[in-house]
Amino acid sequence: MTDRGQADESPRITPPITPQLVAEHVRTALDAGDLAAFGHLLSPDVHWGAPGDADPPCQNRAQVLKWYEKGRATGRSGRVTEVSVHGNAVLVGMRLNSGEDRWQVLRVGPDGVRDIRGYEDRASATARLSL
Repeated sequence: MTDRGQADESPRITPPITPQLVAEHVRTALDAGDLAAFGHLLSPDVHWGAPGDADPPCQNRAQVLKWYEKGRATGRSGRVTEVSVHGNAVLVGMRLNSGEDRWQVLRVGPDGVRDIRGYEDRASATARLSL
């Protein structure tokens, strides 16, 4: 069930999950606020945190989805402005409802997105793509 009380109709995505597959689905999932669809793209042991954080605050799929839910509950939303594939990474640009732009680098493994790092500007995010 979704938080709207409806059955989860998000498409199931089965491994192997490629960066191209993530790029095809991430915009739709995030723009719609469909956390179930976004969750299907995540590895069970995905990590999310600030760049360089050796002990990120989110260490699994449930924690990452909870972080997004918490943001949505406080009125934070956004729309995807850019999605591009760079090797095993996907660059996602977002315009928040506050007017701010944010960037995420999603590192993809065969079972889904395994690492997400957030950046305040595109230059910082793109500099991390080759690492």
